[in-house]
Amino acid sequence: MDILVAHSPILAIAVPLLAAFLTPLAGRLGARTRNLFVIVALLFVEFLVITLARDVYANGIRIYTLGALSPSLALPENYMVPVRIVLEVDGLSVFMALISATVALAGAFYSIACMREETGQDRFYTLLLMLTVGMLGMQLTGDLFNMFVFLEILSISGAALAAFRTRYVDAVEGGFKYIIVSTVAALMVLMATALFYAQYNVLNIAAIASAMQYTALDKIALALLLIALLTKAGGVPSHWWVPDTYTPAPGGTSPMIYAATLACMSAMFRVAFTLYGVKMSLATVGWVIIIAGLLSMFVGVTMALRQTDVKRLMAYHVISQGGYMLLGVGVGVAVLGDPEAVASYGREAVAGGLFHVINHAFFKGLLLLTGEALFFRLGTRDLNQMGGMGRTMKWTCAFFLIGALAISGVPPFNGFASKLMIYEASYQLNPMLTIIAMMVSIMTLASFTKVFQAAFTGPELPEHKHVREVPLPMIIGMGILAGATLFFSLFPQAVVNTIIYPAADALLDQVGYIGAVMGGA
Repeated sequence: MDILVAHSPILAIAVPLLAAFLTPLAGRLGARTRNLFVIVALLFVEFLVITLARDVYANGIRIYTLGALSPSLALPENYMVPVRIVLEVDGLSVFMALISATVALAGAFYSIACMREETGQDRFYTLLLMLTVGMLGMQLTGDLFNMFVFLEILSISGAALAAFRTRYVDAVEGGFKYIIVSTVAALMVLMATALFYAQYNVLNIAAIASAMQYTALDKIALALLLIALLTKAGGVPSHWWVPDTYTPAPGGTSPMIYAATLACMSAMFRVAFTLYGVKMSLATVGWVIIIAGLLSMFVGVTMALRQTDVKRLMAYHVISQGGYMLLGVGVGVAVLGDPEAVASYGREAVAGGLFHVINHAFFKGLLLLTGEALFFRLGTRDLNQMGGMGRTMKWTCAFFLIGALAISGVPPFNGFASKLMIYEASYQLNPMLTIIAMMVSIMTLASFTKVFQAAFTGPELPEHKHVREVPLPMIIGMGILAGATLFFSLFPQAVVNTIIYPAADALLDQVGYIGAVMGGA
């Protein structure tokens, strides 16, 4: 067990990577064997991430240096900077890894039944596992170049999954847009990495942060990184690809593509707090993030209100709810240089934003799965061609209600808890921020009320009289995310104290992150 804990950072990445290459071989033994192999692999990844999380929360930042006799030391003897690939796992890293592993597991369960009639399933599950590798790699890596590498893995596998059902024209279009956006964003990240390497001769995030002079090139790199990662996070004005990519994505992949989006958002937070910290223009960068958040909230929810395609409506809420995360963390950035403000409300703002990240990963993932369940049984995503499904699809209806009430911020669901933290902290910076955020929540509730009325209540259409509930694996996939949502709703304070505050403190503690790598220099 001690060996497993010691090597859990690299195993969390290596296991799904190895499983991805073995999946086609498992497929030769039959579909059931392959599906069982994928589920077991992802269950083991979940176990590894939980094991790693317990260790990090108990003992602090974990360093894992590949190829070193002592993996816990980043600096070789007589060296002043890291020269090997270093994984650095702090509260934020393991927090995001928990999200990715859980959503991937739910998506895999859901896909077993949802993708049963599709061809090329070996390729599908290989891509699903590779997307998991990309997410976990981005979250656990300690250097910028490997962040770029894992971003590419995430992007290519995500684009292929979005376009997997090639018989649908919109699927090909969505995958194409995703790969174009991802390519441009990845090139910007690579260019920023090159600017750092040209100045400081290192690629490690902690080493760059330690040497940072905030030169003109550093400012250019900051702009490149923020634009690239905001684009990948689907924030306004770079949101145009989100509905076209999420809407046709098959089975359990929509929540996973969304989790990949959150991985990019967490990378942006890492850049702002850990890489640059107080060296950058805090008010300017903070308000840029805040304004992007407000625009994302408003544009996303107003576009969602007019949609009749159930999955497209939910995709626009991906944009809208991402705005809450940007708002909370943006407030934290804006006051980062003022220790008194950080202690008063900056830490709470960051914690609220991160709490909404994990909450939204679960209840938005759940809603995306319920939308796919309706499409799976009815063969349409048009709300005008639905009705009365609450009578025959009782589990799907119940799961939808849980997700809809949570995303709308209705007490006592977890969406209310995270939004309340953001409201209270944002109000202390500027009351208008809270007013706008609360208006968006009301519009969100109106949007999902429309969906509930159109899809689950009202008269049942004659052509849908023989519709029945989705298969058990799909119910299990939705149940995993619904269970997580309910648990976070029942015990919000315990969740905040256990995993949210450590993640927020990890972001705010730039010195601790740098010291874990450079302390022996």
